[in-house]
Amino acid sequence: MLLPFRQPKQCQEFSPPAAGGKKRSRREDAFILTFWEVLISVVIVALVFGSIINGYLATGLRVEWTGYSLAAQSLGIQTLEKARSATWDTSIGKNELTNMPLLSQSWNSTTLTYSGYTTNLLDLPYKGTNYVIATNYVTIQRLNIATGYTNEVQVVRVDTVWRFTGWGNYNQRFFTNSICTYIAPDNRDPESLGAVPETPVP
Repeated sequence: MLLPFRQPKQCQEFSPPAAGGKKRSRREDAFILTFWEVLISVVIVALVFGSIINGYLATGLRVEWTGYSLAAQSLGIQTLEKARSATWDTSIGKNELTNMPLLSQSWNSTTLTYSGYTTNLLDLPYKGTNYVIATNYVTIQRLNIATGYTNEVQVVRVDTVWRFTGWGNYNQRFFTNSICTYIAPDNRDPESLGAVPETPVP
């Protein structure tokens, strides 16, 4: 016996009931879905722009710190050049390196070391009292680099200590730039140094 053909019913989309037991309409479902999409997009954009802004701030802080460091290095080189321009002639017994005008001068006759310090402003733009003072700690020591005859050099070291007054994690911290060089006597008379003069080549 044949059964009568029945038309299949169309399946309806499942929509979880809203508060109060009522089903949400398709328009409400679309609104909720769009709301979450927009919210997630805003969070992603905020994270991206936050990272970009943080990168710009970190770069600006590093650039400002580099300006301070270069100014301190320049100040240390100025003090070093003063020592290099001083007269040191062993043939006439003149040594102006140990006569540099330094504060708290001290001379150690055992280690042949002369030390002291100077203060000066960093070469940075400032207004009013918004300047930075750096301290140059100078150490000059005489060394023998050979035996058998007098052949001395003097080691000049300048440690420039400065404070970073910018912003960020480096604020109000102290930093040090160090520079060192060797200085030979000014005289050019080999006999005064105890060395044998070279025979000129014809």
